[in-house]
Amino acid sequence: MFLFFCSYSGPLRRTQLQLHIFQIHLRTYVDGTINWVRDRGLDHAVEREKNLLPVMNIKDFIKSEPSKSVPLSIITQKREILRIPTRPIDLIRKYPSIFEEFLPGGIGIQPHVKLTSKVLELDAEEQLTYQTSTCRQQAADRLVKLLMLSRVHKVPVSIIDQLKWDLGLPKDYVESIVPDFPDYFKVVGHQNFASGSGDMRVLELVCWNNELATSVIEKMAVKVKPDKSKGMYITFPMKYSNGFEMDKKFKKWVDEWQKLPYISPYENASHLSPNSDESDKWTVAILHELLHMLVTKKTEKENILCIGEYFGLRSRFKRALLHHPGIFYISSKAGTYTVVLKEGYKRGSVVESNPLMNIRNKYLHLMNTVEEDSKTTTKHIDTRQQKQEQKEESNHAPGEQNEAELLNSSDDEDEDENTSSHRNVCADQRDNIRGDRRGNVRCDRRGNVRGDRRDNVRGERRDNVRGERRDHVRADRRDHVKMS
Repeated sequence: MFLFFCSYSGPLRRTQLQLHIFQIHLRTYVDGTINWVRDRGLDHAVEREKNLLPVMNIKDFIKSEPSKSVPLSIITQKREILRIPTRPIDLIRKYPSIFEEFLPGGIGIQPHVKLTSKVLELDAEEQLTYQTSTCRQQAADRLVKLLMLSRVHKVPVSIIDQLKWDLGLPKDYVESIVPDFPDYFKVVGHQNFASGSGDMRVLELVCWNNELATSVIEKMAVKVKPDKSKGMYITFPMKYSNGFEMDKKFKKWVDEWQKLPYISPYENASHLSPNSDESDKWTVAILHELLHMLVTKKTEKENILCIGEYFGLRSRFKRALLHHPGIFYISSKAGTYTVVLKEGYKRGSVVESNPLMNIRNKYLHLMNTVEEDSKTTTKHIDTRQQKQEQKEESNHAPGEQNEAELLNSSDDEDEDENTSSHRNVCADQRDNIRGDRRGNVRCDRRGNVRGDRRDNVRGERRDNVRGERRDHVRADRRDHVKMS
């Protein structure tokens, strides 16, 4: 994927801005070309978790039912809410270590789904992790940092809901986390789905926290150089993917960009010219802090743009993601675009240890195990099957786009995968009927083949016996003729 930068065509005006105790001169993007290359390690990190969230959603839905089981047709109806990317029956049957199909009362009306004992044990461990004081405090701190990144110090609950999986929040964080930290934040507004107004609630900051308002980049700089004063330039760690080629112009621009004064993401620098390098570095600081506070160190591109829209920085977020391949990586795996913080990963795994990520890794391990003769083994995908899945995914994946396509992409890029429950149920029934027919045809074919083989063998035996008899008769006749 090639991205082209356009330089500022008009006269360069020096505008002095009073930030801290120093002056900043506006700079603009450099002319240059970036040859984007794929990062296999980060692509693998995105790929291996593509079904984790849907599986967790189905698990929580089944667990919430009084009977601890759900008809398959109900799961099919709630496919969009549960964010299931494929046919629910295919996803459920793909993970027999998580889900178990059964017919209630032995009546073959419609199959039900329940959870296995192993996943229930893991779910109990997950709930205990959410209830620990450390996990609850970390979740509250992440919410406070998110609110302080906003210029108005509040964020709609609907936007936080989009990020709660990546933020490591429990699903009921509004009821379980927010009330326990009244000095941190509060919920303002109401939700009224009956009137069609939707969720109008907003999470609002109660008190500014100076300790939490220090970015991770600033903390890293202080560790390296304790006498680092505020307003000095701070460099971002760069990790370019294997095969990335940097031309001289781009390298020169990056070196000069790194030497620009660092503006904290918790400061409001929106007055800077959107096309200046100073504004770009401040925007990168916001994105870096946002991605670093996520337990996954990654999130879907639409989540980034959604919160950028609320911050009033959507276009700046887009440019920053595209102009800094050494800091951010955009993966097109798992049927969507995923923004990954490069320094947050090493060899395809998250560097920072987190109890929630440890639990999720256990879920992934359980998903990739199967029971064979009372022995648990890791599931190995056949090479041909893996290549076929990759080929199918590449057909459905959005593919690579250039800068213009990403910058001008519509805000409504969500795939329209809404399928009515009736059609899904009918499809399941048709598949079952077709499967039965195929089974019957195969049985008939096998029977015919076996019958033909038996007939051929019997015919050959009869022919051999008759031939041997004829040979004996002829030999006897020749002997009698010779004797006479």
